[in-house]
Amino acid sequence: MSGIKLFVGLGNPGEKYERTRHNAGFWWIDAVAAATNSKLALDAKMFGITGKLNATQDKWLLKPSTFMNLSGKAVAALANYYKISPAEILVIHDELDLPAGSIKLKFGGGHGGHNGLKDIHSTLGTADYWRLRVGIGHPGDKSEVVNFVLKPPLKDEQTAIDDSLFESTKLLNFLIAGEFDNAMLKLHTKK
Repeated sequence: MSGIKLFVGLGNPGEKYERTRHNAGFWWIDAVAAATNSKLALDAKMFGITGKLNATQDKWLLKPSTFMNLSGKAVAALANYYKISPAEILVIHDELDLPAGSIKLKFGGGHGGHNGLKDIHSTLGTADYWRLRVGIGHPGDKSEVVNFVLKPPLKDEQTAIDDSLFESTKLLNFLIAGEFDNAMLKLHTKK
């Protein structure tokens, strides 16, 4: 099985959104870039902040510079240009259905109302790509969701999310090698 060639962290651009729950995908990309000394820069043609992972030739990090509901534009631009198939893409996104500090890896499935995933489904024409679902918790009331995702996590939630992001970045080699079973085992097994 082919490994991941494109790691896409979802979020909203701009300082206003930087620390909000919706930007958990951006935080993951930033953590991986820091851990691997990868350089990220704005690439207008790719509609995002992008860079080669570790300066390797065929692995990419991407933070779309569009707003969340247009994330697919950047994903499709980079995937099409570098001939990366949907099954070689990992989208890292905030997940309301998981508690803060929980992370799950899965392949395919619905978008669960997540606007970033909705747009990626639409532009790729398929749901058959990998997702790393970063738990941010749920406000408990559906009408509060928009407000909730656009606010920073509480201090203890942020610590739990940061810890889970750090732990999940250790899966990078499994993900690149296409060893998804090993990655899931490591991620879904609590110490």
